[in-house]
Amino acid sequence: MSSLQRRYEILLPLRFNDGEKVPDELIAESLLELEQEFGSVSSETQVIRGRWESEGHTYRDELVRVFVDVSDKRKTRQFFVKY
Repeated sequence: MSSLQRRYEILLPLRFNDGEKVPDELIAESLLELEQEFGSVSSETQVIRGRWESEGHTYRDELVRVFVDVSDKRKTRQFFVKY
């Protein structure tokens, strides 16, 4: 019997709200944490750009998409709710 699979996607910012670059070490730390938890992790090298507004300020995002494909289990869902 095969279990259902689920993809979890996370958009990690490449810049802080003040425009400063997020250190590569922080991105690598997130990838390593997911790999250690689930045994694998994937990411795209394409930069995703977005815009959003908060309290009258417009922010521009540069993001990287990170994803894991895992068995759909309660423990996994709980992990991502907290993450």
